[in-house]
Amino acid sequence: MEKMFCLGLVLGAVGGALVVANSYKARCLVKKSQAEFTQKMNDMIDEKLQQVKNSAEQ
Repeated sequence: MEKMFCLGLVLGAVGGALVVANSYKARCLVKKSQAEFTQKMNDMIDEKLQQVKNSAEQ
């Protein structure tokens, strides 16, 4: 049962990668999502650093 699940998971991942690689719209969507995610993570890191600096100053 676990082997079939893992096989299905791998085949799904490979199929999804092929769709994204061959579809301009999907590729653009993935790039846009990555950029948004990166920006959100940078914002969160900046906020945490600011909090640490403020805590250290007090």
